[in-house]
Amino acid sequence: MCFGPSKAEKAASNEQRELADDANREEIEERAVDKREDIEEAVSKRVIRAGKRGGAGRRSLFTSGGGGFLGRFG
Repeated sequence: MCFGPSKAEKAASNEQRELADDANREEIEERAVDKREDIEEAVSKRVIRAGKRGGAGRRSLFTSGGGGFLGRFG
């Protein structure tokens, strides 16, 4: 006992560490999938909300409808 842990104890410790690492990795992967889904949902809601504002979104500065650069200075 005064020479440190035996080979069996070291092997058991390594096995437990590997199991804990695997469980931790699975938990991280699950959180990443959930986070990705949450982000996709938030982005899709934002796009839907942006479409309800009644605007055309980003408009060109060079549109011929009178609102752009050419309409003001052209």
